[in-house]
Amino acid sequence: MSNKQIIAIGDIHGCCDSMEAMLEKLKPYSDRQFIFVGDYIDRGPDSKKVVNRLIELEKQVDVVFLRGNHEQMLLDAVDQGNFSLWLMNGGRSTLNSYGIQGQSTDIPEDHLEFYRNTKLYYETDDYFFVHAGLSPAKTIKESLKDKKQMKEFLWERSHLNAFETAWEKTVVFGHTPRPNPIKKDNMLGIDTGCVYDRVGYGKLTAVKLPEEEFIQQICLDH
Repeated sequence: MSNKQIIAIGDIHGCCDSMEAMLEKLKPYSDRQFIFVGDYIDRGPDSKKVVNRLIELEKQVDVVFLRGNHEQMLLDAVDQGNFSLWLMNGGRSTLNSYGIQGQSTDIPEDHLEFYRNTKLYYETDDYFFVHAGLSPAKTIKESLKDKKQMKEFLWERSHLNAFETAWEKTVVFGHTPRPNPIKKDNMLGIDTGCVYDRVGYGKLTAVKLPEEEFIQQICLDH
């Protein structure tokens, strides 16, 4: 339905206290569908606690969990033993949160199930939700027919510098931290670098839709 009311939430990266504070701010909107755009884990202090809370949240509200590139890197480590890329990108903090030393993947089964069940994208009549983005040169429909392009849903950044896009509807994404949310034609970016302790970043951002109104929480996990 085009008039569906939604809250989309940006990249959390193991910042559980910040996420809890954001969820408190969102309580008045708990009748809406919640859509998390991925990157629940890595870099921040307590990825395990974040996922525990999200698993619990799923029992309380209508929620969609998208897959971020960090969840994909975890799954690649678990399924293929490909640890190097993950560890270079903050995976050690996630393993530490599980009390795992070395390159073991002894992650609780319910958490693995959570990671595996994340979606590459989600769409409504008016919005397309994805972790990183889409090729600006292709329509959304064209990208969904291209398996190679769909893999880039976890990594894409070329749209950020595009003068215009071919998209049929507004794309909501995270992945690339910015000091402020991105709001352009057919484009809403909601990664404001919650995990980063640097000037201008350090905020968790959510957006109310269709109002396109931003809600922010200063990071409490640094």
